[in-house]
Amino acid sequence: MKKKITTDEIYNILKDRIIQIKYEPGIVLNEVDIGNEFEISRTPIREIFQRLNSNKLLKIIPRYGAQVSHIDFKYMKSIFEITREFDSLATKLCVDKISEEEISKLGEIYNNLLQYNIEEDYQKAISEDEKFHKIILHNCGNTCLEEILSNLHIHTERLWHYSEDHIDSMEIFTETLGKILDAIKEKDKEKAEKYAREHIDVFVEKIKKEML
Repeated sequence: MKKKITTDEIYNILKDRIIQIKYEPGIVLNEVDIGNEFEISRTPIREIFQRLNSNKLLKIIPRYGAQVSHIDFKYMKSIFEITREFDSLATKLCVDKISEEEISKLGEIYNNLLQYNIEEDYQKAISEDEKFHKIILHNCGNTCLEEILSNLHIHTERLWHYSEDHIDSMEIFTETLGKILDAIKEKDKEKAEKYAREHIDVFVEKIKKEML
């Protein structure tokens, strides 16, 4: 018997499609089409759309539909102002708490990134970058910080996907993540904090240079 897909699973599928730009910014999602695809009624689809609206990934327009949100660079600026401080804090906090096993996982991610080709492996590189950040957040020992940053990373990850045509080197991933990894291994909290902030600054400067 075919397992019925849950509304949480559908929410995550639609969220990933928006983040990965499989749904282009500005397109309108049709309740009937989505309902038919997942074989559920329109009521739970509306609830899912409301959740995505709360995440600022969809914009519910009365009598029009659910439009995939455009990339709002002014809003992204406000997000980076927060993540620049909070991600660096999370990285600093994780230095004393992260296990050798988890550091080993960060090393594996870093080694994968070193082997990637920017033109062929860009999507995989974004995925590895997110894994790296999730391990740090999971080990920072502050659930509030983890929750806030997990929600904000939805938008930063989306911008990574959106800016694919403007990223031309794997160094934007490897250079600062390598420094963060070394600082964590050395148990140097100040350096870990500094390079986590630098990791965001490098991406923001690239976006400013190429897209604004």
